[in-house]
Amino acid sequence: MLTVHLEKLSDIQCQPESQLKFITEAWLQIVECRRVLKWTYAYGYYLPEHEHAKRQFFEYLQGEAESGLERLHQCAEKELQVYLNAEGPSKDFNEFRTKLAGLTSVTRNYFENLVRALENGLSDVDSHGNCSRTGSSKSVGGGTSKGRGGKGKGSSSRSGGSSRNIDDSSHWSCEHCTFANIRLATVCQMCQQRR
Repeated sequence: MLTVHLEKLSDIQCQPESQLKFITEAWLQIVECRRVLKWTYAYGYYLPEHEHAKRQFFEYLQGEAESGLERLHQCAEKELQVYLNAEGPSKDFNEFRTKLAGLTSVTRNYFENLVRALENGLSDVDSHGNCSRTGSSKSVGGGTSKGRGGKGKGSSSRSGGSSRNIDDSSHWSCEHCTFANIRLATVCQMCQQRR
């Protein structure tokens, strides 16, 4: 994407590559959300069988996360192809930019709130299936989150930051479980594998 498609898109749409960062951000978000989604299956496996309400709520949240991520992926892959295959600048490219940036933001917020809800043990649902009015995951699907600088998505509060900037010099990705660890750590904080 970075080496071939962005340069081609820049030429076709007569836009500097710096104006196409929204595409790179979308793909980084897709990768990170796939990583988080992968770990939700392990979380679901260990949910106690007798907590039916939590299991049902979890499965709903997981399903919504999957469908939101698929919408983003569809836009970033399939809809982008239209502009990559165009003969010249497209009039509706700015609409595409707005749509993809919006989907990226919504997906990021949803996953940050999903991770927060899972970290809190789905505390919004009590053992009788009632929803709490003051819980932390009631806004999983919407609202604003801490934004890019906040913790969430694939990282826990122990990780020292988001795995979103995995390329930067402050993190390393575990080869065993793909968790984003702080650079100074010599052992993965998630699976305890040596670096």
